[in-house]
Amino acid sequence: MKTRMIVLAALILGTVGFAQKSEIRDAEKALKDGNTAGAKASLDAVQGVIAGEDERLQAEYYLLKGRVYADLAAKGNNEAFDEAIASFKKTVAIEEQSGKQRYSDEAKQRLKAISADLVNSAVDDNNAKNFDAAAEKLYLSYQISPQDTIYLYYAASSAVNGGNYERALDFYKELKEVGYDGSGMVYKATNVETGEVEEMNKAQRDLMVKSGTYANPVDEKEPSKKAEIVKNMALIYTQLGRNEEALEAYKDARADNPDDVNLVLNEANLYYQMGDKETFRDLMAEAASMAPDNPDLYYNIGVINMEMGNTEEARDAYERAIEINPGYVNAQLNLSTTYVNEGNALIDDMNALGTSQADIKKYDELKEQKDSLFMKGAEVLEAALKVNPDNQSVLTQLKNIYGAMGDNENFMRIKKLLGE
Repeated sequence: MKTRMIVLAALILGTVGFAQKSEIRDAEKALKDGNTAGAKASLDAVQGVIAGEDERLQAEYYLLKGRVYADLAAKGNNEAFDEAIASFKKTVAIEEQSGKQRYSDEAKQRLKAISADLVNSAVDDNNAKNFDAAAEKLYLSYQISPQDTIYLYYAASSAVNGGNYERALDFYKELKEVGYDGSGMVYKATNVETGEVEEMNKAQRDLMVKSGTYANPVDEKEPSKKAEIVKNMALIYTQLGRNEEALEAYKDARADNPDDVNLVLNEANLYYQMGDKETFRDLMAEAASMAPDNPDLYYNIGVINMEMGNTEEARDAYERAIEINPGYVNAQLNLSTTYVNEGNALIDDMNALGTSQADIKKYDELKEQKDSLFMKGAEVLEAALKVNPDNQSVLTQLKNIYGAMGDNENFMRIKKLLGE
C-alpha cells in the first residue's frame, strides 16, 4: 500500500510538471500568433508553481515571460520594461547557477534589444519634453548594461531638463561613485544622402565611409565631464537651498580642476545669492586674473562694486570691460549711471542750502560738479552710440541726462534719433 502511494504521488508530480510545460507551449504559440494577452494569461496560470520545476523549465519560462513583457513594452506599455528586463536577467541567473546554458544567449540578445528600444524611446520622450519618462528609460538602459555609463549621464541630463533635481542628483552621485569620466573619442561622418553629420562607433563609421554612403570622417576628442558633473551637483544643491553642500561640491570640483574659471564664477554666484558680497567680489577678482580678456567678468565685478558703493572700483571694472569689448552696451550704461548717480547725490546737498551768499556760492559749486558728472555720463553714452547708433536704451538714458542738464539742443537731437 505504501509503495502504491509513492507511485501515485510521483504520477501527480509528473502531471503538474506536464501542465507547466503545456502552459508554456500554449504561451509560446499565442505569442507567435500575436496574441500577447493570451500568452501572458498562460504564463500567469503557472506563475505560482514554476519555482518548483527544474532549472531548464524555469529558464524557459522566464525567457518567454521576458518576451511577452518586451512585446507589451513595444506596444506602448512603458511599465512592462521593468518586468521584461527582470525576466531575461532571471533566465541568465538560473542558467549561470545550474551551469547549463540553453536560453542565456537569447536572453542577453533580447536585453540588448530592449536597451536599444529604451534609448530610442527616451529620445522621443525628450523631443516631446517628457523628460521624467526619458530619464527613467535611460536609467533602465544603464542598469541593463552598466558598462554603458553614458546612459546614466544622459538620464541625469534629462532629469535636470525636467526640473526633477532630486532624481538628477541621485544620478550624478552614482556617476561620481562609479568614477565616470566621459572623455574619449567621438567618431563622426557625413551622410552622403542627407548631408547630416552622424555619430557612430569607429568600426561602423569606417565601414560606412568605405562603402561610400558616408564621407568626411572626423575624430573628435571628448573632454572629461567630471568637472561638469560636480558643477551640476553644486547647482542642484543651490537650487534645492542646500548651500553648504553646494559649497563643498565646488571645493571638490576646484581641487580637481584648478584652472576652470567657470567653477570660480559659479561659486562666486552662490556666495552672492547667500548675501556674502565680499567673498563674491574676491572670487570675481580671482576669476578675472584667470581670464583677463573676459569682459563679462569685469562687468560682473563692476555690478557688485556698484551695489556695494565702491564707485571707483566699479568704474575701473566697467572701463576694462568696454576696453575689451567696445560694444558692451550694459557696461556702458552702468558706467554712465555711476556718474549720474554721483551727480544726483549732490542735488540733495544743493536743496539743503539756504539763501546766504555763502550758500549761493556753495550751490553754484555743487551745480558745476553735478553738471560735470552728468556730462561724463553723457560722454560715455555718446561714445557708445558710435558703436551702437540705434540702441534705444543708450538713446533714452542720454536724452534723460541732457534733459536734467537743461541742454535743450542735445535733448532735441536725441529725441529725434528716438523718433519722438
